[in-house]
Amino acid sequence: MRTPSSSSEGAAEQGGAGDKLLQSFMGDQDLAVGNMFVEARIRAAFYPKFENDKSDQETRTRMIEMVSRGLATMEVTLKHSGSLFMYAGPHGGAYAKNSYGNLYTAVGVFILGRMFREAWGKEAPKMQAEFNAYLEKNRLNISMELVTAVLGDHGQRPKDDYVVVTAVTELGHGKPKFYSTPEVIAFCRKWRLPTNHVWLFSTRKSATSFFAAYDALCEEGTATPVCKALDEIADISVPGSKDHVIVQGEMLEGLVARIVSRESSVQMEEVLRNFSQPPLDGVNCDLGPNLREICASNSLDGKQKIKAILENLRSSLYPDHSDWFGNSGLDAQSRKADESVVAYFLQAHPTDYATKKLQEMIRLMKQMKEMKPSSFPAAFKCYWNYQKVDSLSNDNLYYKMVIHVHSDSVFTRYQQEMKKNQGLWPLYRGFFIDVNLFKANNKITELSEDSNILLNSIEGSLDSSSSVKDGLADEDSNLMVKLKFLPYKIRTFLIRNGLSTIFKTDRSAYINYYVRQMKSWGTSKSKLKELCKLLNEWAAYIRGKYGNKPLSSSIYLNVENFKRKYLGEAEPFLEQYAKRSPANLALIRAAGNMVQTENFLAILDAERDEEDGFQPEHVVAPSSPTVSLDVVSKIEGLIVFFPGIPGCAKSALCNEILKMPGGLGDNRPIHSLEGDLTKGKYWQKVATERINKPFRITLADKNAPNEDVWQQIEDMCGTTNAAAVPIIPDSEGTDTNPFSLEALAVFMFRVLKRVNHPGNLGENSLNAGNVLIMFYKLYDGKSRREFESELYERFGSLIKMPLLKPDRAPLPGDVKSILDKGLSLFRPQRRKRGREEPSNDSYAKEWEKWEKRLRKILFRNDDYLKSIQVPFEVAVKEVVEQLKAVVKGDIKTPDTAKRRFGNIFFAAVTLSQADILGLVRKVAEKDTAVKKFLNGIKLEDNLNKVHITLAHKSAHGVAAVASYAVYKNQEVPVSFNAFFYTDKMAALEAQLGMVNGETIVSRNDWPHVTVWTAAGVGPKKANTLPQLVSEEKAKRVAIDPPITITGVVDFY
Repeated sequence: MRTPSSSSEGAAEQGGAGDKLLQSFMGDQDLAVGNMFVEARIRAAFYPKFENDKSDQETRTRMIEMVSRGLATMEVTLKHSGSLFMYAGPHGGAYAKNSYGNLYTAVGVFILGRMFREAWGKEAPKMQAEFNAYLEKNRLNISMELVTAVLGDHGQRPKDDYVVVTAVTELGHGKPKFYSTPEVIAFCRKWRLPTNHVWLFSTRKSATSFFAAYDALCEEGTATPVCKALDEIADISVPGSKDHVIVQGEMLEGLVARIVSRESSVQMEEVLRNFSQPPLDGVNCDLGPNLREICASNSLDGKQKIKAILENLRSSLYPDHSDWFGNSGLDAQSRKADESVVAYFLQAHPTDYATKKLQEMIRLMKQMKEMKPSSFPAAFKCYWNYQKVDSLSNDNLYYKMVIHVHSDSVFTRYQQEMKKNQGLWPLYRGFFIDVNLFKANNKITELSEDSNILLNSIEGSLDSSSSVKDGLADEDSNLMVKLKFLPYKIRTFLIRNGLSTIFKTDRSAYINYYVRQMKSWGTSKSKLKELCKLLNEWAAYIRGKYGNKPLSSSIYLNVENFKRKYLGEAEPFLEQYAKRSPANLALIRAAGNMVQTENFLAILDAERDEEDGFQPEHVVAPSSPTVSLDVVSKIEGLIVFFPGIPGCAKSALCNEILKMPGGLGDNRPIHSLEGDLTKGKYWQKVATERINKPFRITLADKNAPNEDVWQQIEDMCGTTNAAAVPIIPDSEGTDTNPFSLEALAVFMFRVLKRVNHPGNLGENSLNAGNVLIMFYKLYDGKSRREFESELYERFGSLIKMPLLKPDRAPLPGDVKSILDKGLSLFRPQRRKRGREEPSNDSYAKEWEKWEKRLRKILFRNDDYLKSIQVPFEVAVKEVVEQLKAVVKGDIKTPDTAKRRFGNIFFAAVTLSQADILGLVRKVAEKDTAVKKFLNGIKLEDNLNKVHITLAHKSAHGVAAVASYAVYKNQEVPVSFNAFFYTDKMAALEAQLGMVNGETIVSRNDWPHVTVWTAAGVGPKKANTLPQLVSEEKAKRVAIDPPITITGVVDFY
């Protein structure tokens, strides 16, 4: 058996007593491995990071559907801005997201201890001891959001340092089980631990109203208005024991909405009956120096700061400090164990089912990492378990294993593997395992046999369990959506995360950065314009303060250190900016202590009429559609471009389009710019052509494989009033690439058949295969769905060019093997040379050999590669039909589209302009005074947005507006019974009908349609017409019998 031998000896010399123990433990490695057993237990784990397969809009729709059908309840919680902290008792350990024994965990233990003293007063030491014993006995760990000012700035420097419990995990001896939220509330109230604010939505009306409320607040939401709106909408509201406004402030990161069991509402009501909000007996006690006072000394380095914090803990919560400072047997410097421990862990005999499952998942992750290191950034770190130092011996070793995930993409990749293997355990965030390696000595046979019997019996019972949880299928039980608010994102993503970009030499880089971010969020145009002014001033301010050059070590150690405490500079700037005008104040939302949240909406509405300048909500293209269509206005130009790979037939397609009589069916000229024949920087040439002739349709005949190019195309669209339409080859793709190996094989085959190619990429090109591998790798890291979604979100439309027949035979083994070989050759070559094309180095001969074999194999499979392709003329016909539909605007985006969530201001019934004009003409035909009044008035100019306001955010509140979400897009009959007018305005009195048996009631005292207002008179003034009639300052003409028109409920 092959055993790990990598660096044990050398490490033993450097790693101290611990690694010498490992060396002694292994002895004769072949014998040791056969005699080696392992027991593994999860010691701390937080929820798996789950990304929905569906878009946010599809997830919303599914969540509402499940609640409507009584299958589930929707739970919403506040997202506090802090760090993950986990606590499993003094013997179980204290953990941060991917580490332990550091400043984060010291701070976490200190704050948790302080929370106990605040809650229990003089009883705190006793209750801490009971709490620790309870955690140990039941093998629990609690996860918390640790919010503090000493670990770095988020959206707002918190007013206090605190924790909020977010999960309680029952670790047991197997797969972790997470408490339901009612169970978490009961647990926390029993032990007087801080809880989060929770809302439950168990009806269709409340669930749809929640999402509408978020849409109404997404660009201005802070803690007070958000909590107020949700309290009014939710079926159950459970306030947190820590008020976000008091302990953190108004700046709210966001909300987390997820699907939970339909019994959650009943369970929560029972918990609230049985567990009242506990008192705080120690709130007036001397709690000692707080965290900020302890950390205030600038003379403290990291270790001194940790020591000072732990010395001031003043509690029995965590008396053992060996995780931070080592133990008499093992000093802190030798804490990290030899890397070979992970390999020994995988090779040792598992003692039970849990250990076997943990070995299975770590073995799989290591294999995935070895196959594609760059696309699977994860590490497995082992440390000596200091708390077990007294039990260490040559035959018995104890470790803590940390599974450190460096990128969220790892969770996505792992979830894809879980779909293939239903028995895999989840990959948790904050994942720590206690590992015990030991020798069985003379009992090896007996223990091995008993172990196998145990494994088989447990595995048989556990793996046969149903995949349905609480009546929910797995895919539905994991439905979750995170909803963040723009004021927080401005500070965290645009100001803090943009610092490194600000200090680049190119000033436009920051502008590109923040515009790109806001476009990806779907920020409204008005808000984007306001923020551009703010962010440009911020960049000028901070660059000016530090000499208009990159930060030097004399100012801060580096930009990252600056980011950690960025609010020291940003907060005073924002406060001064907010003081300059009410509009600035409304944009900033909160800075310093100057903003009163109850004034926010009043500030917003002081400068605009409530119904003026708003547009109905609309949708943009879906994230994973089967049809890719959108509307391009004929007054614009159009850029057709190709995110593809050489051989995708883009040039042949462009030639066919140019030859078509009548072009694409409108009067715009078509121009093609072929990349292989264009000298200089291609996309700059396209930009120049667009500026000179912005009205025409440009066929950008060059592969556009990356986001930099897509950004340039977006910029061209903005500067030349153009739309852009990507055309992509239709392909299933792989987990990490939007193109399948079959597609790559076809592209290579086509390229190698080219004769006299203008770009010298054809039959005579010696490195043609390598070039295509290079292009293929440019798309690595994106699944097909991610690839299409990003193009949709950027450009709003997408056309797919048919490539492969659906009923094709599988890819021949020799073709797959040669492609796999090329892909594997490409990776090390890139790492060593830092360039794509093989040069005169050790790889050149391998590539030359591979290129020859590639040609031989592809030509040998000539018939197969021709047979699987959709005929070119068929592909051209389908593309042209889609392109004509897009150009003409004949076909609109499907209703399943993903919507850019805009800022909702009011709910209304939208009506047809033609219907209202016809109704007014009928009134004028019967009443000469009305006819005379209308003479010379162009009603068409005033009826661009015909609607009846149902509720407005500023006048009636967010909850009132959101309550109409359940009727959105539903038709409603509207009866008009009178026409009101003065010399300044005119309106139609309306009576709303029913939708699904429910009468639609407007929150406006007088439901009406504003038909006309004179210059300088806002539509809002029409509300005064009934009063003016009573004062004989306006006229009312009855419509008898009333005329009924059908409208649609919508948001503006």
